[in-house]
Amino acid sequence: MTIKRKIAYLFSLVLLILIFVGYYSDIPVDELKRIYANEQSKFIEVDGMQVHFRDEGKGVPIVLIHGTGASLHTWDDWTKELIKKYRVIRMDIPAFGLTGPNKTGDYSIQSYTNFLHKFVDQVRLESFYLGGNSLGGNIAWNYTAEHPNKVLKLILVDPSGLPTNKAQPTIFKMAKTPVLNLLLLHITPRFFIKKNLKEVYADDSKITDDLITRYHKMTLRKGNRQAFIERAKTDFKSGFKTNLERLKNISNSTLLIWGAKDNWIPLNNGKKMDSLMKNSQLKVLKNSGHVPMEENPEESLEILKDFLNNLEN
Repeated sequence: MTIKRKIAYLFSLVLLILIFVGYYSDIPVDELKRIYANEQSKFIEVDGMQVHFRDEGKGVPIVLIHGTGASLHTWDDWTKELIKKYRVIRMDIPAFGLTGPNKTGDYSIQSYTNFLHKFVDQVRLESFYLGGNSLGGNIAWNYTAEHPNKVLKLILVDPSGLPTNKAQPTIFKMAKTPVLNLLLLHITPRFFIKKNLKEVYADDSKITDDLITRYHKMTLRKGNRQAFIERAKTDFKSGFKTNLERLKNISNSTLLIWGAKDNWIPLNNGKKMDSLMKNSQLKVLKNSGHVPMEENPEESLEILKDFLNNLEN
């Protein structure tokens, strides 16, 4: 088959998929704000982005960072309880949620770490507890390595940052594959988001219609799909030797919470990370997948409370 025929074939395939599955246009951020911003929502400018965040409660600050494809809403259940004793600050990080794309197009961990540093500086935090899930966990521990005196203690929920020896999730493969990633810009059906959630949840019965809708609409936020593709193209394999050394040098008291049924970042990664860090403890949730704070909030929160209370007494 000649190159011209291959191109024609691919375009025909794209057209058929568009006709069969349907075209999904971007959703303007103002429309999404009416649904997913509330009276606690605030917006602050960081690097030219209007960053959506919420600052609730009083006490020692806890900063929470979500993972890939998620938003600050992933911490809703934890926040309801934590604000009874702590000041909880969570944000939609660049490329996701209402915050949307970074104008620089840089979605490296270093870029995210720099973003977090600027954000906490703008909200005037001298020191705080820092937690993150998946990509957010990666950002959290890298930030801690760079600014150990800012982080009172570290909470990592199925964080990324070490090789998994597993094939990348389908959504990342699509985003990195030519033609397929062009489809991803225009074809992001609701059932695709549901399939993705089934990969990160251990119990499919906990995936509600509202949950699917929120993840779907946030994905369609103007600019987020292109940003996700750019993030997926980032070289995940680079810097692992540096990561090992960084993890070994973190002495901050650290809680590792891991879902035993995590299909994205397996428990072996948690065990490896725990063995590398100087002052960590690993807690495993037998019936959780990749997002324990969302799938099993009560169980994971009790682990967190014990960790914080033991350190405060």
